[in-house]
Amino acid sequence: MAKKTENSKVKKKRDADKLIAIYMDYVLEHEKTPKSIYKFAKENDMTEQDFYQYFGSFEGLRKAIWDRFFENSMTVMEKSNEYASFENREKLLTFFYTFFEVLTANRSYVLYALNEHGQSLKGLDQLKNLRKRIRSYAKTLIQDKNSEKSMKLFQQNEMIFSEGVWVQFLFLLKFWMDDNSPAFESTDIAIEKSVNTVFDLFDNTPLERVVDLGKFLWKERMA
Repeated sequence: MAKKTENSKVKKKRDADKLIAIYMDYVLEHEKTPKSIYKFAKENDMTEQDFYQYFGSFEGLRKAIWDRFFENSMTVMEKSNEYASFENREKLLTFFYTFFEVLTANRSYVLYALNEHGQSLKGLDQLKNLRKRIRSYAKTLIQDKNSEKSMKLFQQNEMIFSEGVWVQFLFLLKFWMDDNSPAFESTDIAIEKSVNTVFDLFDNTPLERVVDLGKFLWKERMA
């Protein structure tokens, strides 16, 4: 019975992924979001009930897209034999590199979804679930680092670190959106420098990295 339930969950997730793909294709083909679930379902040979089996609204579907980006990134990383042996700094670097590779594979949709509402914060509503996931992932990293420190005095604040990683992600996301370099090489450099800065800040040796990051950002801005 447990196996049957598990297979049912896998099938439901697979079907939900198909619906996500249909939605993303619709947005890119029509250059707009669907006006109603009824019309969207009808145009794609399904019923409203078919849609509601997986998502309660378009907003829920849009949040799920970012969930899938995160899940796909974690799956790719965890398949690597080396990932488990990485230091936390290397793990965060790997996460950002992998996540932005996933975003790049879906760049047209991501740019549309984030630019749809201009500078309005409404466009960030779809990132609410992703924020929880990234902050949770960051907490596991700092928890591992804290466990290595015998004295509580030298342990770092998990909440501050996890929120810092989220803010760092938002910075990198905006950087990637504006990046015109070949193969988004500048984004890769920004990832490396920003991750090194964050960890050095928590290791109390920030000055050199902060200056290095500042020089890079100034160069990019003036280019």
